[in-house]
Amino acid sequence: MLYLSSNREVVPRYFEGFGRRPDTLQYVSDIMGLVNKGATSFHASEELWTDPLALMSEMNQEQMNSLRASWDLLIDIDSPFLDCSKIAADLIIKALEQHGVKHYGLKFSGSKGFHIIVSGKAFPAEYSGSEMRKMFPEWPRAIAEYLMQYIQGDYNRKAAEILTNFEAIERRTNVSKEELLEVFCLQCNRPAKKGVLVKLQCPICTTTISRRDVVLTKRKLRCVNTGCPGILETVDIAEYQYCEQCKDPDNEKLPLASDKYPSLFEQVKGVSAAKVAALDLVLVAPRHLFRMPYSLHEKTALASVVLKKEELHEFTPQQANPLSVSIQPYLPLNEPEEARRLLAAALDWKRTKQAADEVYEKKKYAGAYEPIDTTGISETMFPSPIKKLLAGLKEGKKRGLFILITFLRSLNFTPEYIAGTVSDWNKKNEPPLREGYIKSQLEWHFRQKRKILPPNYDNQSFYLDLNLLDKKPDVKNPIVDVMRTLRKKRSNV
Repeated sequence: MLYLSSNREVVPRYFEGFGRRPDTLQYVSDIMGLVNKGATSFHASEELWTDPLALMSEMNQEQMNSLRASWDLLIDIDSPFLDCSKIAADLIIKALEQHGVKHYGLKFSGSKGFHIIVSGKAFPAEYSGSEMRKMFPEWPRAIAEYLMQYIQGDYNRKAAEILTNFEAIERRTNVSKEELLEVFCLQCNRPAKKGVLVKLQCPICTTTISRRDVVLTKRKLRCVNTGCPGILETVDIAEYQYCEQCKDPDNEKLPLASDKYPSLFEQVKGVSAAKVAALDLVLVAPRHLFRMPYSLHEKTALASVVLKKEELHEFTPQQANPLSVSIQPYLPLNEPEEARRLLAAALDWKRTKQAADEVYEKKKYAGAYEPIDTTGISETMFPSPIKKLLAGLKEGKKRGLFILITFLRSLNFTPEYIAGTVSDWNKKNEPPLREGYIKSQLEWHFRQKRKILPPNYDNQSFYLDLNLLDKKPDVKNPIVDVMRTLRKKRSNV
């Protein structure tokens, strides 16, 4: 622990909560002294500092950059099922090796996950005109996102092979068997959407056509065969899958769909890992802490034990009994620039993804990306989920902050108004977010040249999980809600 704590912020955890910040460890006696006071675990920063005790919550990004000496890449794998976390950890390790990273640390989180670490020494001190030490959290976030998509297809397939007890999972998740199944687009590894494919046939000339998402009404369609007087009849209705991200190669106005390209869609054999064992590796934020090796987990009383790659497959939580663990180092001795290829691949992928996402979002929400005349918009026009959010949160405050900033910024409110609204909102939270975190998030969003829309209503990690939805919305995004209200107001003037 003492070796790993060098130049890091280290905070003890007691059953009632964390100790004071900033803090660090200098001697073995520091550890024992805190343990005697009731510390159950120690949590360290991913960032390395010239002076950890000089950190302050109100520091801006520039001040933190000047104090930061380096950072380590910490990949936090946390699935609801330990066996799924094992699969993900194994795939991440293989991905690191495939990108030239030979040295990494692996440890059990103490509950259902694993932590993989790559020393900052493995990354170039400067790359593409940027200093490595200043590129936190941007670079590690990009790497984590890249690795997540790199393993996503294999993870979904392997996890589905072991998630086969539909009845047990259905009871645990309260999700139906039909919803637990999922089809993936093999081009982008994203979950496919479901649509309805209607097959129509003329009873006279037997001409048959298929139409996607046709709304069936009493009104009948005439036969498309010139000269035939027949009326088309519905002969079959079936589901099909389509990908919102990928386009039909023959017609870019249409999405890639399974009725035309069935080989590009694959249904997982078991339960959808994306629905019951989703991964979120991008837990990277300024001054983010992770559980140090051999610390106890407060809920399980298990130790965060360090493992070798060969031990991962057979590992069981019983091996993390704090009374019987064997000690081995966690921080790897990486070679200089060992992770250069990984960094280059991640940043190239991130640039390509951002460009593609921007084009996709502009097409999907064309109205929201056109210059918006926000004259006359007031808080009374905010949709119900946003008003509910503004009343304050007890859980999920960081996700709530993201919704609020992107919502207000998309409506062209001034930085001063946004900062003031966020500050008022944070006072209603229980407990409030740290001012330093609020400030860093506002600064980051204000620096972005492109407009970032708030998440869609159907993004369960946000509105549903935060209990912001009283009913199923009839639009996809809160911005659309506001613009609809504004148009009605203007038409009545």
